[in-house]
Amino acid sequence: MIAYDQILSQRAQSLRPSPIRRFFDLAETMEGVISLGVGEPDFRTPWPIRSTAIHTLERQAIVYGANSGLMQLRQEVSKFMARRYDLHYCPENELLITVGGSEGVDLAIRTLLNPGDEVLITEPCFVCYAPLVQMADGIPVALPTRQEDQFRLTAKRLRAAITPKTKLLILSYPNNPTGAIMEHKDYEAIVEVLKDTNIMVLSDEIYSELTYGTKHCSIASFEGMRERTIVINGFSKAFAMTGWRLGWMAAPNPIIEQARKIHQYGIMCAPMISQRAAIEALRSCDQEVARMVEEYDHRRRFLLSRFQAMGLYCFPPAGAFYLFPSIRSTGMTAEEFCEQLLMEEKVAVIPGSAFGESGNYNIRISYAYSLKHLAEAADRIERFLERRRLPAQNTEG
Repeated sequence: MIAYDQILSQRAQSLRPSPIRRFFDLAETMEGVISLGVGEPDFRTPWPIRSTAIHTLERQAIVYGANSGLMQLRQEVSKFMARRYDLHYCPENELLITVGGSEGVDLAIRTLLNPGDEVLITEPCFVCYAPLVQMADGIPVALPTRQEDQFRLTAKRLRAAITPKTKLLILSYPNNPTGAIMEHKDYEAIVEVLKDTNIMVLSDEIYSELTYGTKHCSIASFEGMRERTIVINGFSKAFAMTGWRLGWMAAPNPIIEQARKIHQYGIMCAPMISQRAAIEALRSCDQEVARMVEEYDHRRRFLLSRFQAMGLYCFPPAGAFYLFPSIRSTGMTAEEFCEQLLMEEKVAVIPGSAFGESGNYNIRISYAYSLKHLAEAADRIERFLERRRLPAQNTEG
């Protein structure tokens, strides 16, 4: 009998599985479940993108490519970032095409960290950051944000968390799971704290195109920040291309040079079909993206209205496609709420605790679903709350 606990990496064994998966796995064993848990667009990938992929297949142009990605694609990414965010990166040596935004995050972390380096991670946040820091022998340090601050990072909290070992700050705006954004005035204060340090910034901007009423602002656009910022973005969310697994990293050349080596040995290159399709996405799909954003906004306002009528306070998100309502008034923790809701009403949502301790009394709901789907789920949640005699109005927040 092989003693796998002795053979397997201690680092791998120390990582806990994604808390999100437990609820998905449980829901899959039940019939009639409505899931609001997946952060995946329900729209079909726009036809021009799919058509280009089909044409690529027909031409049998499915080969290895340059480690950095197709030059045509890097050129289009460069134009896109300049046009949309006034960010300017050289396609030859400041852009790297990655296998989804997730690989870009991993590359950035491994490129920067030495053992013992501390990484400040704004929370609540996507579940991958802390484990990736641990796998790079870094030390993740939670940097909680508060509902009272609209889940935005404040200069005061950042300053208090910095130590001589701080190497990197991870920002994720628009935010998963809260839907919060950072505006120009918010970043001004953060830049003031960072300007006299050697701290780098990893800015995960995968939801940059999904904002409602406020144009996305990148910290890399501020004076003195471009040289200390790695911007991660991709095609999954805005272009409904989750399964195409394609993203990009934008950073100064010295960083890209080192990240490319890790990418070269671990991945070689991103999928060629996806790369060629993504060129078309950036060239011709602005209108399709705008239509999807308009529909997300409609769903967002619908759910906010429903939760208000239920008396369940919900922070109004300004980006991404998630709601992060507080369930503190129910007297349950997020885990208890999600488990009981799933068992009693067969609605699957994600406990906010999966995204950091600051989410212990919140749940994450994705509105990347049809209005019909959302309406039925809202009806079930309302029944669930009524049985617990939730007060008609809750002014929390």
